Amino acid sequence: MIMSDLFPVILVSFAVSLGLTPLTRQIARRVGLLDQPSSRKVHAAPMPLLGGLAIYGAFVIALLLFRNWPQYVLELGAILTGATWLAFVGLVDDRIGLSPRTKFPAQFIAAAVVIASGVRIDVVHFLPIDLALTVLWIVGIINAINFLDNMDGLAAGISAIAAAFLFILAATQGQELVMALAAALCGSAIGFLIYNFNPATTFMGDMGSLVLGFVLAVLSIKLHFFHQSLSVSWMIPLLVLGLPLFDTSLVIFTRLREHRSLVRGSKDHTSHRLVAMGLSHRAAVLSLYATCVLLGVAALGVSQATVENAQLIGGGVALIGGVVFALLEYTRWRAQKNAQPAN
Repeated sequence: MIMSDLFPVILVSFAVSLGLTPLTRQIARRVGLLDQPSSRKVHAAPMPLLGGLAIYGAFVIALLLFRNWPQYVLELGAILTGATWLAFVGLVDDRIGLSPRTKFPAQFIAAAVVIASGVRIDVVHFLPIDLALTVLWIVGIINAINFLDNMDGLAAGISAIAAAFLFILAATQGQELVMALAAALCGSAIGFLIYNFNPATTFMGDMGSLVLGFVLAVLSIKLHFFHQSLSVSWMIPLLVLGLPLFDTSLVIFTRLREHRSLVRGSKDHTSHRLVAMGLSHRAAVLSLYATCVLLGVAALGVSQATVENAQLIGGGVALIGGVVFALLEYTRWRAQKNAQPAN
């Protein structure tokens, strides 16, 4: 399979998502499925909360419309089953609100479904640890993308960029199923992004973020580099998904330091801090897009580099990330300290 064979998948997923999003927006308004403004959110008016249906529908339609997958029927069936299950869970959560005690087991079920089909991390070569790492990765990325859905266009754009780089990386290894899944996900995210970029007219809700995170997590597990050392290849998915992982780590660290709930939303994400530093919402989102692209380029470099050069790239990115992490934390701590006398 060559890359041009999958351009129709990208185009169809984009077109279906672009066409379905206005429809889901109307349905959400009619049934009252709206995200209400609050002090921890950036939107000032109720927003339709059914865009995830357009993302999910476009993803599935594009995959099933263009290819016959007899050799991948088990894995593809498991991935689509897990995505469908999480789309349903996300829809229920958007409608009535589910507690973490309900959502986390639902994510574990989705992870178990794909593990049962043979999709798992294999780095330690000791099955219990590899299975635990697989579950941790899938659940972690699902929640990282969910965390990232905090500003117009952010989660959809970052997911589209990550999927595009996973597509390119899979193409270099001839992995056609990963290519097709990444192409469908990228197109569906971009189609939705047309309506979700600032100023957004609709939100994806958990129905969208859970599906995006799940598929990205599974694709990064399935991505293999047959001519690259394991001591290097593990860095590649970490780089592609580095921004969601960075944001989640930053938020968790801050909430632990401030003795706050890890699951209660707040304006403490990377995007919020960039806005607090003076950037507009659009500029903050675009700067994070650019960061995601640079991380994707770094992943491509690592995939082709010698072990020594790959480790230099990975070490350099980790050093820069650590400096930025410390700077964002210090900026927040200083702002809070300066605000104390006024309070």
